[in-house]
Amino acid sequence: MGIREFPGGAPRGKSIAVGMRRSPDVSPRRLSDISPQLRQLKYLVVDEAIKEDLKWSRSVEDLSSGPLGLTSIEERILRITGYYGYQPWAASYKREERPRDSPGPAEAQAPAGAEAGGRTSHPCWRCSRAQLKKMFWGVAVVLCVCSSWAGSTQLAKLTFRKFDAPFTLTWFATNWNVLFFPLYYVGHICKSTEKQSVKQRYRECCRFFGDNGLTLKVFFTKAAPFGVLWTLTNYLYLHAIKKVNTTDVSVLFCCNKAFVFLLSWIVLRDRFMGVRIVAAILAIAGIVMMTYADGFHSHSVIGIALVVGSASMSALYKVLFKLLLGSAKFGEAALFLSILGVFNILFITCIPVILYFTKVEYWSSFDDIPWGNLCGFSVLLLTFNIVLNFGIAVTYPTLMSVGIVFSVPVNAVVDHYTSKIVFNGVRVIAIIIIGLGFLLLLLPEEWDVWLVKLLTRLKVRKKEEPAEGGADPGSGAQSKARRARPSFAR
Repeated sequence: MGIREFPGGAPRGKSIAVGMRRSPDVSPRRLSDISPQLRQLKYLVVDEAIKEDLKWSRSVEDLSSGPLGLTSIEERILRITGYYGYQPWAASYKREERPRDSPGPAEAQAPAGAEAGGRTSHPCWRCSRAQLKKMFWGVAVVLCVCSSWAGSTQLAKLTFRKFDAPFTLTWFATNWNVLFFPLYYVGHICKSTEKQSVKQRYRECCRFFGDNGLTLKVFFTKAAPFGVLWTLTNYLYLHAIKKVNTTDVSVLFCCNKAFVFLLSWIVLRDRFMGVRIVAAILAIAGIVMMTYADGFHSHSVIGIALVVGSASMSALYKVLFKLLLGSAKFGEAALFLSILGVFNILFITCIPVILYFTKVEYWSSFDDIPWGNLCGFSVLLLTFNIVLNFGIAVTYPTLMSVGIVFSVPVNAVVDHYTSKIVFNGVRVIAIIIIGLGFLLLLLPEEWDVWLVKLLTRLKVRKKEEPAEGGADPGSGAQSKARRARPSFAR
């Protein structure tokens, strides 16, 4: 490439030399009639304003499609005049003379069909491998969330046959939250390249509470309220298991997603979405139908009210956390949950003691306590919270929420073989409605834009298919030949 001179000797503006080579197999026709025009075409400089004015013209769009900008015009003129031996991809200029930022001839001249169907580059393969890995971890996380949540619910139901103390069970399981930060630090030591001491990591995570770190005032104003909400959420859920079956409890607890949306819309001024309002209405309708399924008996109504209260406390916990503390990193979340465990040990321990001596939650001797069930329930609940809080590091958050929905059919199968639950039409419809509302709440905020784009692409493809089917066979053969040519370029 360079500045060429006319036979007169004076240089004439900037020029781009595009090499043309004739095919040895085809005898080309003479171009003596248009040789002056072709010579001037090599020195053509297209003004940017003209490009802008005629940007919808196909010939002007081709100005920037070929290598160095002019190959498509030359190819079109040579094809019209009968110069069939012209091969635009076989440029005569040397590879080392091309600028590094300009695309190669085969890349620039590749038609749309080859571009759409032949993108098998290594970066795309890496991207697809990463997505497959994330989906694989997503399946593992869904199974872990589903099994841990359903398992803890069923084990709690089994525990109450011998140990009728839901608040004591809540207190015992919450104490295990102290293990969150130690487990996180072990993972930090194993995975992180810059290893920090426990004290350094603790101080860095304490910045989540402010510049002064975790002070006594911060502990009582920002940690204690969430400790109370955490205890109420778990206690109401466990107390409801005593009243109604685990299937109803698990499906009604899914309504907390609808309550989170309503509270976020009111308190946090989140974006209004009609589909989520529909999901909230479905959740409320499902609650009413679930109550009607048992005939509005006082026993079932109290149990359903307890589950709805537990879901409401869970939603309030999440919304207040976002309002007061914002978003937390993994280490900060682990420290916060460990602090909730410390708060439970220091300030909630007195309540089970009072309930024991007042014989509200009384057991005859400590030897009769099913320690295996208590520890198993605590481990499963701890696993569920760990996966739910830290699973976002390996997969999509939506998949973790799907795991909670999948726990409903698991509990239904277990209840079918272990209890006297009756799956009448009203109960089944209520379960389906609440599950559908939960899934609607998982839709992203831009779901309507994506849906419109998908429908537009489908319409465009339907229009293109008849156009391709009705094209001239001769032109189709020529286009296929042109599509096949770039694959021989090296």
